Amino acid sequence: MWKSKLFMIGASMLVLLVLICATSGLWIKWSPTTSSLRSRLIAPDWFGNGGLSGHPFGTDPLGRDVLTRLLQGGWVSLKITFMVTIIAMTLGAIVGLVSGYFGGIIDMIVMRISDMLLAIPQLLLAIVVVSVLGPSMFNLVFTLSATSWVATARLVRSVVLNMKHQEFISASRVLGAPTSRIILKELFPNTITQMMIAASGHFGGTILVETNLSYLGMGVPIPNPSWGNLISDGRQYIAAAPWVVIAPGIALMLTVLGFNFLGDGIRDVFDPKNQD
Repeated sequence: MWKSKLFMIGASMLVLLVLICATSGLWIKWSPTTSSLRSRLIAPDWFGNGGLSGHPFGTDPLGRDVLTRLLQGGWVSLKITFMVTIIAMTLGAIVGLVSGYFGGIIDMIVMRISDMLLAIPQLLLAIVVVSVLGPSMFNLVFTLSATSWVATARLVRSVVLNMKHQEFISASRVLGAPTSRIILKELFPNTITQMMIAASGHFGGTILVETNLSYLGMGVPIPNPSWGNLISDGRQYIAAAPWVVIAPGIALMLTVLGFNFLGDGIRDVFDPKNQD
């Protein structure tokens, strides 16, 4: 891992982001939800007025500190992304293992369901589901998890199909190993590398979908901050107060870039061609 520049860059970016967002409540002075119309649309003072006691990134149309909302919103977006990724990867792994190992009617049903879900863009499907259930943190996590497991399931299934007829699997059957042991002890460990690579890309895709939903008012409920609703709140003031949009936009770009670097680094680390 130390030899992979992409892995180290991506991991450093994401660790730094998580640490800053997670600890922001300990050193940020302003409240992310309290409005102050007297302080609306103050330009960035670049750490003036006694360091962080000012507004380094300015204020939004309701007088709330942009830096505080940026960090708190980032922590909310990261928590949602991590929960969705863990749930979706777990569900996809279970479905892919069962479908690939047993085959037959089970595999056909799973593949037809996945084909239907893949035929509909995830964002469009998420908008429909959230519109029916209503915007809330739980519904957002449920919706994103329910619409993002398909790629993992198909990936795991393809790995299992290539492995279930190999000799070590046949030997386990001959020795009388139960099906559960073959799936969990023999097949599943051999899918972890591919799942780790897929998970890093899943993080970036999920945070973009969550941001889009929050931008449309269907994600994180207001007044809780999220990068999506920060961009949405500032879109009308982009000419007069561009800092309201630029700050969350750059943060989102760097986060997705970090996840992409991490995914490419993980792929390079586990690629046998790169081993000494």
